[in-house]
Amino acid sequence: MNAPNASPTLDGLFRRVLGRQPEALALVDPADKMRVTATPPKRLSFAEADKAISALAAHFIQAGLPANSVIAVQLPNTVEFMLTVLAAHRAGLVVALLPQLFRQAELTTALNRTGARAIVTSSKIDGVSHADLVMNAAAEAFSIRYVGGFGNDLPEGMMALDEVMADEFDEPVAVTQDARRAAIITFDVTADGFRAVPRTHLNLISGGLTVFLESGLPQGASILSALAPSSFASVASSLVTWLLSGGVLALHHPFDSDVLEREINALGCDVLVAPAPLAQRLAEAGLLDRAPTLRHVLGLWRAPEQVATSAAWIDGHSTLTDIYLFGEAGLFGARRGTDGLAVAIMPGSHGAPRAVASSSIAGEILLTPKGTLGLRGPMVPVLAYAASTEPSHSLIAAKPVDYVDTGFAARLDRATGAICITAPPTGIMAVGGYRFLSQDLSEWGKRLGQNAMLTALPDQLSGYRLAGRASDNARARDALTELGLNPLMVEAFRDRPAAD
Repeated sequence: MNAPNASPTLDGLFRRVLGRQPEALALVDPADKMRVTATPPKRLSFAEADKAISALAAHFIQAGLPANSVIAVQLPNTVEFMLTVLAAHRAGLVVALLPQLFRQAELTTALNRTGARAIVTSSKIDGVSHADLVMNAAAEAFSIRYVGGFGNDLPEGMMALDEVMADEFDEPVAVTQDARRAAIITFDVTADGFRAVPRTHLNLISGGLTVFLESGLPQGASILSALAPSSFASVASSLVTWLLSGGVLALHHPFDSDVLEREINALGCDVLVAPAPLAQRLAEAGLLDRAPTLRHVLGLWRAPEQVATSAAWIDGHSTLTDIYLFGEAGLFGARRGTDGLAVAIMPGSHGAPRAVASSSIAGEILLTPKGTLGLRGPMVPVLAYAASTEPSHSLIAAKPVDYVDTGFAARLDRATGAICITAPPTGIMAVGGYRFLSQDLSEWGKRLGQNAMLTALPDQLSGYRLAGRASDNARARDALTELGLNPLMVEAFRDRPAAD
């Protein structure tokens, strides 16, 4: 439990809404969940969600997971993800978010890097047996002592968490939750390689407030999130904004436009959270015009250098808020004006709401001496990105850096003074939310023989897409799968139809 005057935690925010409206609808599963996980969709009130959260929290405590230990989670965008994160926090645990694209090699690295004591997944996601992947990775991570899963046909040794939520339980012993301690760990790739990025509850809530206030979301909003829940931005834009609003959070497993349209209209959603290039395509196709209740669209840009040249927002009855993402370092938002064009981003403090120039809730945008964009503020985990200390020949200690260098090339516009983001970090590729070092492509290609090639091609929707060529594509796919690489690498070698 939180002390009366303590800073809020995510569980504390949930309990506040629960106290006001226990019977109100809280969480709604994707309509096509049966296709995704082979389990029926759920609709939970705040009271029903609270019962499930307490049952899971009690189970984690009884399983011997000590407070402040790490529990890794690899789940799709379903209610089980939200329940597991809140339950872990109620049990005093730290949640490491594992992207669905992580396969055995990356899972093992992430588990070992964080010293995770437990891992939770789903039996299947889109036909892939994530339960088997997790069990194999857990066998190579010596710190893992507990494995749990949702869904059917779980492997031996994996605890069935659907049964845990359905069974009777003793109310968990209250665990002191400190908003200043780590709440989640996400994973990023910088020029120095793969790194774990921990964030406190205060960091998370600061990020959510930036999105919530800049976009002008109403209290009691009905929010539909079409994001894979595996990053700081996705959690801040969905889970945290839902708790700040106190409304309904509906979930969509990316991506089926027909299902999305039905979900928005069936629930009367007034907020859509989605990748920005995708949201623009939906608007151009007229889908958003057919959603009369929709008033706010939160568009997340994982390639923020594309915002300035993006098309004007053409949907007449909803506003678009551009959310600029910089890996796992941080984010900021800017709501578009009546002309539908992206607004200029000025250096200095970016308050939330933006009408209050002196607000310090969101943070500060700056241009570093390297000509790159830097971020600082309450959401930015500076220490997680701090460079390794090197011996200095100077007798004067270097001044510690209080910002994160995102690596995105930037300059000041001479006429307006606005910041122009011109290019992504050198040597880093991003396919959607998945970032990796460009040198890795050639390294993996070398493992497949002399005639194999793996490269990244520009893509308007996802930033980059992977393409591969080998003398035997099927054998290349099998080899990459055996190496435990994610499907982006594997499917780069898919067989393409011959041109007519």
